[in-house]
Amino acid sequence: MSSTATASAHANIALIKYWGNRDADLRLPVSGSISMNLGDLNTRTRVTFDSTLGGDTLTLNGQPQGGPGLERVRLLLERVRTLGGIEHFASVVSENNFPMGAGIASSAAAFAALSVAASAAAGLDLPERDLSRLARTGSGSACRSVPAGFVEWHPGTGHEDSYAVSIAPPDHWDLADCIAVVSAEHKATGSTQGHALASTSPLQQARVDAAPQRLEKCRAAIQQRVFAALAEVVELDSNLMHAVMMTSTPPLLYWHPPTIAIMHAVQRWRGQGIPACYTIDAGPNVHVLTEQSYAAEVERRLRKIQGVKDVLVAVPGGPARILP
Repeated sequence: MSSTATASAHANIALIKYWGNRDADLRLPVSGSISMNLGDLNTRTRVTFDSTLGGDTLTLNGQPQGGPGLERVRLLLERVRTLGGIEHFASVVSENNFPMGAGIASSAAAFAALSVAASAAAGLDLPERDLSRLARTGSGSACRSVPAGFVEWHPGTGHEDSYAVSIAPPDHWDLADCIAVVSAEHKATGSTQGHALASTSPLQQARVDAAPQRLEKCRAAIQQRVFAALAEVVELDSNLMHAVMMTSTPPLLYWHPPTIAIMHAVQRWRGQGIPACYTIDAGPNVHVLTEQSYAAEVERRLRKIQGVKDVLVAVPGGPARILP
């Protein structure tokens, strides 16, 4: 006996960052965050609950997986089995069309797609908020890849009220994310380990205390489509997160020389009248946000910077969804 479902979810770029948990097991964040789904960067995941399996299995981009990666998947599947009242193990087959573990939110897309596919395969019909909560337990930022477009994650007071909601649909604002790929290699310290170090930085509390003001500014900039206001708060928030990383114990230094060159270049371009701003997740790659009418020019300029190996361009994307 078996049941199967396939789902797709997009990576997302955090405009106001998630860094640090107040509950590591449930991945409850110390502050809220806002993101944009990246419509062309996808994870596709098939989940099959099968009575003949002797344990859960994970295949990622054609390669069988074990260790911590499989364990994170198994824990989420356990939650689904409890919700669905089923006992069968599952095979999980997942594929990405973008680099993994390099600061492009591969775990966000992966666990959003896994949550939607596993729930459907288990016969559950969960509302979006429940799917967002479920995805959060696998990877915090995954809760933001469940709703569509521009998304805010409410930190909540506990498991029940910590989930993400769409604050604007994908077509609300013609933005583009030009991702300058400096390195496609897995980072030495993953986000899960990094979150645990956040509280060791003397700057983290100041960052968290001022987060509500940055969230308000970012939310207003999106709703009113004011790029200059968005650029100001997005770059500030990115710099604050990396300042916390750099002053943690041990320090996390994710930037490479081209990372810094891109940051300087983007600020120079903005001075020349091009609407562009940078934001950097936990990795060396730089997300350069711009208006879609400028995306080709921004991509062209990024490709000319020494050390940029590729540029991925994505526009706002829709929600995680079941595939036929």
